Amino acid sequence: MIIYNVTTKVDPAIKNDWINWIKAEHIPDIIATGCFTNAIIAQLLEVDDSEGPTYTIQYHAESKAQYNFYTEKFAAVMRQKAFDKWGNKFIAFRSLMQVVN
Repeated sequence: MIIYNVTTKVDPAIKNDWINWIKAEHIPDIIATGCFTNAIIAQLLEVDDSEGPTYTIQYHAESKAQYNFYTEKFAAVMRQKAFDKWGNKFIAFRSLMQVVN
C-alpha cells in the first residue's frame, strides 16, 4: 500500500472553515478520482501551533501506479483549487510512503 501524505499548516483565521472544506469537498474530490481508497485526517500534536494548527491527510492507494496516475492527471487541478479558495492562508508539503509489513 502507498500512502500519499499532505501536511498542511493553516492560518488560525481560516481553521474551522478549512476543516469543513477539506472534509466536505477536497477529500471527497480526491477520493472520487478513483486513485485512492480512503483518507485519514489528523492534527499534529506537540508542535508549535503559534502560527496555526498543522494537519496531515493520508491518502491510501493500492499501488504506486495509482498514485502516479493521480499526480499526472489530477494533482495540479486539486492544488489550484486549494490556492484559489485559500490563497496564502496555508502552506503544505507532500511526502510519499510505502507500508512495510
